[in-house]
Amino acid sequence: MPRKTDPISDSVWMRPERPRRGRPQLSRGEIVTAAVALLDAEGLEGFSMRRLGAALGAGATSLYFYVDGKNELLDLAMDEIMGEVPLPGPEVRWREAAAGFVREMRRMLVRHPWVIGLFGTRLTIGPNSLRFSDRFIEVFLSAGFSGQAVSWASSVLMSHAVGSAAGQASYQRATEGLGLEHEELLERFDPFVVEQAERYPAYARWWLENRDQMAGWDGPEEGAEFGAQRILDGLELWLHREHLEAVSPARPKRATGGDAASDAASDTASDTASDADADVNADAVSGQRPADR
Repeated sequence: MPRKTDPISDSVWMRPERPRRGRPQLSRGEIVTAAVALLDAEGLEGFSMRRLGAALGAGATSLYFYVDGKNELLDLAMDEIMGEVPLPGPEVRWREAAAGFVREMRRMLVRHPWVIGLFGTRLTIGPNSLRFSDRFIEVFLSAGFSGQAVSWASSVLMSHAVGSAAGQASYQRATEGLGLEHEELLERFDPFVVEQAERYPAYARWWLENRDQMAGWDGPEEGAEFGAQRILDGLELWLHREHLEAVSPARPKRATGGDAASDAASDTASDTASDADADVNADAVSGQRPADR
């Protein structure tokens, strides 16, 4: 049975950096900077304390004076790169701020793809990670989200950023491994699509109709931006509907089998609710809150 541990009190963030007296002239910051550079170059598979020590001109055992081991160093490296994500100021409207979070987070992940596989496996309670989370939550609270909806909304946006970055990183590794440029890969794929057209007609039709434009299509960042904006469309619409339900009485259910007067009253109530829904949809498209009209 594994030994129970406290992930908070045992965290590297709960211990002060050890003084350098009588030890090789390295600091925790210098070690973390070198660790990020090694991870960027070699990935998680090529990262080890021995290789890091060699890069620093120090023995691997000497690094254990500063950190307890590889996992602790990964925690430090993760928080270091989270500090690269710029945060929106208080003057930025919530939707623009949320889109900026996704955009900048994704760019950071593309620069450091090794960290993608660590999310969810390491406890991110370093100062840069908490600074990011605090501002992200503040943005959603200011928009009118509350309770678990804050967690859900931020989670779906971060999942999009991580998934988009992971897809781009995988594609880059694949094309680099094949030694092919994007256009060359498309050309190699053309005969296969034609051959499979009878079995997969929708795919083949879409491919052939758009093939001439594919090489010039916008890159992965534009595609990620499209996805983020559509997620925000949905969140904004949901927020408006929640507001409408909070300030409007419950809709009457349509009567069945009643008299003509009851049916007419039900129809009127339904029409009124539909008109309100149309207003909500228009507000969502224009970015205007019902309270701002």
